Amino acid sequence: MSGADGLQPFRDRLDLIDDELARLLGERFQICREVAVHKSEHEIPMMQPNRVEVVRRRYLDRGCAAALPADFCGALFELLIAATCREEDELMARLQLERGAEPGRAA
Repeated sequence: MSGADGLQPFRDRLDLIDDELARLLGERFQICREVAVHKSEHEIPMMQPNRVEVVRRRYLDRGCAAALPADFCGALFELLIAATCREEDELMARLQLERGAEPGRAA
């Protein structure tokens, strides 16, 4: 019935956007992995609270400018930050083990 109800053009557009969102999220995660390697090599702590707050504010501001609900933007940010921080933390711990250091301690 999707052809008869006229929804297919909308679905096609949404599918394209979803594809792009997935690609962009994958790119963001890859950059976070690169950041983790850099932090590990330079003994920089994984968590950077000031940076997290700057990014959070940008998410909320950009979401507001795009007429997105603030609670949605906040929840999306929290989910994204939690996942990327976990990814960064796990990668940094693995890199430290490979260098022979205990996770959380400089080699």
